[in-house]
Amino acid sequence: MERKVKYDYEFKLRCVNEVLKKYQAITIVAKENGIGKTGLKDWISRYLEFGNEGLLPIQKNKNYNAEFKLKVLKAIKSKSLSLSKACLLFNIPSSAMIRRWQIRYIEEGLTGLKPKAKGRPIVMNFKRKQRKTDKPLTREEELLKELEYLRAENEILKKFNALIRAEQANQNKKLKP
Repeated sequence: MERKVKYDYEFKLRCVNEVLKKYQAITIVAKENGIGKTGLKDWISRYLEFGNEGLLPIQKNKNYNAEFKLKVLKAIKSKSLSLSKACLLFNIPSSAMIRRWQIRYIEEGLTGLKPKAKGRPIVMNFKRKQRKTDKPLTREEELLKELEYLRAENEILKKFNALIRAEQANQNKKLKP
């Protein structure tokens, strides 16, 4: 399913040409056409950088890997790029996306840039066999039930400890320049 485009290619090209070829002010063109100045500036920048293809719809739901995100963030820092320049340079649809990457990188390090799992989280289910009778449990059945409970508790604690170790490793990475 394709994303609905608010402004079509011809409309964007007409607005950009009014500014670039007819030498009209951005504010006037934006007001006459009922669009924002920032959006029009973005269209002009993309047109100047990529030509007519820069005005075609950008794929919004594209997934970027952690290496690409880190490359963008390092380029912004080393070259002192603005977010809009970085969007233009790396063909990213929104500066808000880069800002989210920056925040996640500051808070979580490299793991914050990795794609998150989508959908419902997997829940640990321990399914026990249904008892057929209403009689009280025998001593052996009680012990087996307790053993099952302790094993489940042990698994949960192991996962919790692994999460703590991973978080401490991330904290150590942040502290080292």
